Amino acid sequence: MSIWSRISEALSALAAGESLSAVFDRLRSPPERSVAFAIAVIALGAKMAKADGHVTRDEVTAFREVFHIAAQDEAGAAKVFNLARQDVAGFEEYADRIKSMFSGEPETLLDLLEGLFHIAMADGFYHPNEDAFLERVTEIFDLPQAEFNRLRMRFAPDAHQDPYAVLGVTADMPHSEIRKAWRRLVRENHPDVMMARGVPQEAMQLAQKRMADINRAWDEISVAAH
Repeated sequence: MSIWSRISEALSALAAGESLSAVFDRLRSPPERSVAFAIAVIALGAKMAKADGHVTRDEVTAFREVFHIAAQDEAGAAKVFNLARQDVAGFEEYADRIKSMFSGEPETLLDLLEGLFHIAMADGFYHPNEDAFLERVTEIFDLPQAEFNRLRMRFAPDAHQDPYAVLGVTADMPHSEIRKAWRRLVRENHPDVMMARGVPQEAMQLAQKRMADINRAWDEISVAAH
């Protein structure tokens, strides 16, 4: 069964009049956590689509920046998006429910935030309202401001790409310590590790881009050191 079929099942279990955000209270253990992750990214992405004022853009294309969506599953993804867009609940309520679901797991919340950055940049433009939206979600998730700044640097087209910041190190650290930080990030962001955190297999494009950025940063630092 595809993740989109499982999402449809989760949505059909909602009682009449229940908010989409109620689904997060029911999906707390594997394999349902991967379903919750997918719904969370799409639902918050729908709320963010309003933030930049371009709700008519091709949202399915935006979601493909995060998920592999087969043609037969596009309707399922669109259903989640439309439910979230029409829901009277605000994005802060969604974010708070999601934070509770992944309580004590900042790595998973960071994965989710990165997925939202992918969607924000799908149209090639990083809107100031999207920036404010994502910064507020970071606050609700109780993630450090430094993590938001690092993601913004990686995704925003006008941001300076600092390879040291990508690795979470500073230029004055010994090269051996920087190497350790790079290796640790490679281990932590292996697809198997991310799937164990709840990131669905269909969203492994997150891992691919992140690993590319991590390795590019290491290459730049290594070249500069020689």
